[in-house]
Amino acid sequence: MPEHTLSLNSFVPLFIGVAFGILLQRAGLSQYHRIVNVFRFRDLTVLKFLLSALLSASIGIRLLQTLGLAGDVPLPSTFVVADLVGGLIFGAGMALSGFCPGTVAAGAGEGRLDYLIPGAFGLFSGAVVYGLAYERIMPALTKWGGLGPVTFAGAVRVEPWLVILIFAELVGVTFYFVERRTFSGRRAGAPSS
Repeated sequence: MPEHTLSLNSFVPLFIGVAFGILLQRAGLSQYHRIVNVFRFRDLTVLKFLLSALLSASIGIRLLQTLGLAGDVPLPSTFVVADLVGGLIFGAGMALSGFCPGTVAAGAGEGRLDYLIPGAFGLFSGAVVYGLAYERIMPALTKWGGLGPVTFAGAVRVEPWLVILIFAELVGVTFYFVERRTFSGRRAGAPSS
């Protein structure tokens, strides 16, 4: 492999990460109250941002694959129980701290010590605990629900574009209801009594 290709491959993920961090910061998603208020159903900006990112990435990757400009995306094996437990721990950590790994990096990049110190502590302590407990916990969690490297389209045996279309429709419906109604039952923008 030529040397310039290797260095380019090293900088593309760095560029994407920096661009993602800039977008997080510009959208105000590195603010504590934005993360916490998602779990309180008061501010769903983060949800809208993430759904937009997922939909854009799904369309972009599938389009590049369809045009023959990209190969298959490497997939890790799916373990239903392990994924559910990991998701619950990750979500509980986000709800309790008001941070996620992306917002910790974005807030630290802004020079905010309230993100850097507890965020870095949370990231490193979580990594250490996971590393120390891996040999005991992961074999137990991966016993059940091992599906191998599978996508939703592969699991239900449909064309991936159909899954993307259905996902786009669900995102559109979600955006409609998020914009039209608040979770208190009154219309968004309507005066409160």
